[in-house]
Amino acid sequence: MARRTRRRRPRGNDDRPNANEEIRASKVRVVHPEDVEKEHEIVPIDRALEIAESYGMDLVEVAPNAEPPVCKVLDFGKYMYKKKKKEKEAKKKQHTVQVKELRFRPNTDDHDLEFKTRHAREFLEGGDKVKATVQFRGRDMLYTEKGEELLHDLAEELDDVSEIESKPNMEGRRMIMMLAPTGKGGS
Repeated sequence: MARRTRRRRPRGNDDRPNANEEIRASKVRVVHPEDVEKEHEIVPIDRALEIAESYGMDLVEVAPNAEPPVCKVLDFGKYMYKKKKKEKEAKKKQHTVQVKELRFRPNTDDHDLEFKTRHAREFLEGGDKVKATVQFRGRDMLYTEKGEELLHDLAEELDDVSEIESKPNMEGRRMIMMLAPTGKGGS
């Protein structure tokens, strides 16, 4: 039987399991392919490679930290293809939470407040956080309580789809409040 030539592992593929000659253990537990009903057996690595070659497949280390390491006889290319496909599918389904910022002035008109509240509701229902900021310029610093009242009104208007993550607090000339979506929110 001809032995497979040793290939160098490309750098940057740390998620790739060891296969064939890359396996460093002296003894391994061999799991036969799915279509063959055999017991798992503990054999020396040379015998394990012969078993894999007899099926025309690769020996892949699936549990390197087990004692002894578990190796499965399978088609390595197909295994990696399915693994990448699963990872891609999982990545597609996950939602990253973004922080959307809404800016106000202390004397923001009621209509503008309603308009921005609608946008905040859309963001929160979409699963994003909202950072509400009241910007104070010049003499506006005299009306910080007006800005705080504006933020409380916003939070009250959105309390069915959000919860206050951080209460209004001053940071320089800005008053900032964070709203996070609640699980019960909906349309």
